[in-house]
Amino acid sequence: MMDRSIPRLLLAFALAAWSLSSPALAAPPSPQQALALKPVQPDVEYEQVPADRVEKCVVQDMKVNGWSGWDVVAPDGSMLRRFADTNGDKKVDLWCYYNFGVEVYRDIDEDYNGKADQYRWLSTGGIRWGLDDDEDGRLDRWKQISAEEVTAEVVAALRDQDPTRFARLLISESEIESLGLGESQRERIMAKAERAARDFAGLASRQKSVGTDAQWVQFAAPSPGVVPRGTDGSTKDVIVYENAVAMFEQGQESGQLMVGTLIRVDDAWRIVELPSVGDGETVAQTSGNFFTPGGSPMGASAVTSSIAKETQQLVSELETIDQDMSAAKKGQDVAMLHRRRADIIEKLIGGSQDRVERDTWVRQLVDMLSMAAQTGQYPAALQRLRAVSSDFAASDKELQSYADFQAISTEYVVRQTPDADFAKVQEWYLDSLSNFVERYPRTPEAAQAWMQLALSKEFEDKEDEALAFYKRVAQSFPNSDAGEKAAGAVRRLESVGQTIQLEGQTLDGKSFRLASLRGRPVVIHYWATWCEPCKQDMKLLRRLQAGYQRARLQIVGVNVDITQDQATQFLRENRLPWTQLFEPGGLESSSLAKALGVQTLPTMLLIDPSGKVVRHNVRAAELDDEIAEMLKRK
Repeated sequence: MMDRSIPRLLLAFALAAWSLSSPALAAPPSPQQALALKPVQPDVEYEQVPADRVEKCVVQDMKVNGWSGWDVVAPDGSMLRRFADTNGDKKVDLWCYYNFGVEVYRDIDEDYNGKADQYRWLSTGGIRWGLDDDEDGRLDRWKQISAEEVTAEVVAALRDQDPTRFARLLISESEIESLGLGESQRERIMAKAERAARDFAGLASRQKSVGTDAQWVQFAAPSPGVVPRGTDGSTKDVIVYENAVAMFEQGQESGQLMVGTLIRVDDAWRIVELPSVGDGETVAQTSGNFFTPGGSPMGASAVTSSIAKETQQLVSELETIDQDMSAAKKGQDVAMLHRRRADIIEKLIGGSQDRVERDTWVRQLVDMLSMAAQTGQYPAALQRLRAVSSDFAASDKELQSYADFQAISTEYVVRQTPDADFAKVQEWYLDSLSNFVERYPRTPEAAQAWMQLALSKEFEDKEDEALAFYKRVAQSFPNSDAGEKAAGAVRRLESVGQTIQLEGQTLDGKSFRLASLRGRPVVIHYWATWCEPCKQDMKLLRRLQAGYQRARLQIVGVNVDITQDQATQFLRENRLPWTQLFEPGGLESSSLAKALGVQTLPTMLLIDPSGKVVRHNVRAAELDDEIAEMLKRK
């Protein structure tokens, strides 16, 4: 990420100089000062003047359409920069950058508080329009972005292993609701988007095709189409691309990746699923969602040229099955379709031309069987899922690990029937995880298994054993989400009697530090909109805050929903009188969840007025007594 200290200092200088004017304009900055100012966003292509030509440039006063400020002009008379006051308060609120005399980018201070909160690419720079809700210099969401630019962002997110950049492209729950899709399609899109948000970090670290020097080159897809109102119970027309592909270059080589379905939401295009990464000339197909639900081949020759005729036929059969699936009745019909789908994917695995393509199909088979088993739509799916590891991944330890871990996780869900003995199910699950980590001690799934084992020890109040598991993950997987979360869990479990640090952004864009509440007792409450016990806790926390008003009890909510708008919508309808923090990434990879290793909700910590932790996992029923006892010791 670029160092923003220099641009911010220059911005402060420009603002200070502008505010010195009374009715008259302040003296303009020198060409050196003006041209040293850089866009807040790092990926802007704009004209940069060689050092030996800077003094020949001219900074001149500007008054256009009610704006005032300065233009920076090259020796040949072409525009280089514009710094404008658009509202007459004699402070710069618009920073414009040009390339070959054409404006290509703007930093915008829409609320006139001295900090940019919007970023717009223009003209030959594209149509992206990003919003920065907390004004920290990092994009929070896209107000406007083209389908082409979405695929470029996907390449960049994979290249930089940046889950936050990828998450900005995913369709949100509120956007899915706004499309008016039928119930089954809405749930399907929601599930894919949630999985994509959860699994992107693992995909980015695992894949080898998009390297650190990859650069997006081109977008390829069939023409966009309209899914008409009334399709599968929908209430609105929906405009989509199916089977969109991003082409990229790295060094002297080129590559492609399947981005899949893109949906237009207002002025922005959104993705709904994980990209599928291939190597060389091959693009691994993904399941479509509207026109080509089976992932039928594209018309673009760059994509279809490497797909064998037999593969095309099999993928076409998947399309037909998915169309039948949406219209099938429950029971035998659905089970039969799931069986046929699994049969076809197995054939595609057998016909794969390279390891990456085979890996993609095996993972899709695992995911498909896992979902079919968990929903109960295909009873034989679990047995087939257990066999994937030996049948299709015997020579690939990493793929074996993925298949076996998903089989254990799926069986754990399937075993939890209404009449099941939960204690026995839990015993089976923990034994299975213990055996799994012995077989696959260094795979990403092993880290997840260790984390589950640690969590089970926390539930059993065996914190010494949990701590040992967490430390093992932190040491063995230091640069992963699991490793960072495990390190946070170590901090939490060792925090009693210690001062902890917690910093982040509030939902309304303000910076927060736990240390700022020193001198007052604090309850930290981790929650999400999907956690019903969390919502019950909120009622108790309201009463406690009122009851301990004289003690100035402070509540700090930490929301770990996937998207900020989920929390914002909930709090709009359920107003709470305390600070709410949010960082993207959800419970799996939010920096706030990782800071204290929070794996389950609700999680609450009690902090005394000196800033030391009293309880690191206090239950709601214990909270009142714990606060009262703490205040007696004050």
